[in-house]
Amino acid sequence: MVASAPLATDATANPQRGSYWITTFGCQMNKADSERMAGILEAMGYREASAELDADLVLYNTCTIRDNAEQKVYSYLGRQAQRKRSNPNLTLVVAGCVAQQEGESLLRRVPELDLVMGPQHANRLETLLLQVDSGQQVVATEDHHILEDITTARRDSSICGWVNVIYGCNERCTYCVVPSVRGKEQSRLPQAIKLEMEGLAAQGYKEITLLGQNIDAYGRDLPGITPEGRRQHTLTDLLHHVHDVEGIERIRFATSHPRYFTGRLIDACADLPKLCEHFHIPFQSGDNDVLQAMARGYTVERYRRIIDRIRERMPDASLSADVIVAFPGETDAQYRRTLDLIEEIGFDQVNTAAYSPRPNTPAAHWDNQLPEEVKVERLREINALVERCARKANARYEGRTEEVLAEGINPKDPSQLMGRTRTNRLTFFSSTGADGHAYKAGDLVPVRIDAVRSFSLSGSPLPH
Repeated sequence: MVASAPLATDATANPQRGSYWITTFGCQMNKADSERMAGILEAMGYREASAELDADLVLYNTCTIRDNAEQKVYSYLGRQAQRKRSNPNLTLVVAGCVAQQEGESLLRRVPELDLVMGPQHANRLETLLLQVDSGQQVVATEDHHILEDITTARRDSSICGWVNVIYGCNERCTYCVVPSVRGKEQSRLPQAIKLEMEGLAAQGYKEITLLGQNIDAYGRDLPGITPEGRRQHTLTDLLHHVHDVEGIERIRFATSHPRYFTGRLIDACADLPKLCEHFHIPFQSGDNDVLQAMARGYTVERYRRIIDRIRERMPDASLSADVIVAFPGETDAQYRRTLDLIEEIGFDQVNTAAYSPRPNTPAAHWDNQLPEEVKVERLREINALVERCARKANARYEGRTEEVLAEGINPKDPSQLMGRTRTNRLTFFSSTGADGHAYKAGDLVPVRIDAVRSFSLSGSPLPH
């Protein structure tokens, strides 16, 4: 996924330093980092650029989970390098996971770059740019303890906000490059997280998504043991701690790991009214031998028990996941077990990917890699199944009334608003009710669902 947008508002506190543009590749963690870096740039006096090729500072916040995302970065950098040769005042920055992975070798490949910085240095952007201003070509990829973030993010939404609660990842999945590019787990203190949420509530935000690469491992690096003998700080405890923030109507969290998803966490989500009934829990494969080769640390049976417990407490909860097909050595029978699991559970959405060898990961060096044509065929088949399951799961909404948090105007139809149900279904509806009441972004709207598609809904607002 690539998000290209000017993330800025007018800066008035500092002298204007020119314009900037941020292009974000990859996950929600990267998007949250981009918002923080945009906030820093605005505080420094930068303003938004009207277009990428007009900007005085161009920053690519990169992803290395898949090879095609990495190659896009080099394509984008090529045209910016051409600009730099005719405009030496242009500042070029590569941040994120490709920067962390490649380090100084990025400068050798693209000598026009001014700054290469890993994700754990996002909060230090101003300091690093001041070094660039002094004439240095800067690489910041060393291990860095993330101090409490005092920067003000430039949020891409005024209704729904992301709040990082844990950085990094301590897992060692054999296919995944994240631990080597995002560093070790570092949990923020609960009071700092709550303070950030209170600040967002004061600005009018209604929904918060708590973010972490491995969010249900939250707190295991923080000190403290309860009298019952468990860790003092867990994701469950954090949810209870932040639940009473006044003004926040909804709370979500992502991304979960089945190894750490507990019954206590499920009970908290069922019992706390602001917690939305939507769970994103990647399973990656429906075969135990493949899961063991991936070093995922759980079995298919363990995953099913999690889903059963969720549905026992929240029967209408929506479920989404990530899956990898054509992992090295995956047989057709093992792949078919993945298809069976998707159909059995009936996910609302599954993000699919064919295995892509990544640098510095064990699986990339195994000699049982599968041919590209197998990857393409398996991905085609699983995508068709995912769409069928999504359409079937969405069918349950037809004729029902759902609470939708209006997030903004439908860009394809200005007479409509768009928002999401508590179960994370994208929903479009008229901005004016039958009684003439005009709804706006930030409103919680009762919507009767009239039309159902695989990945979105449409409906009519009920009388105010």
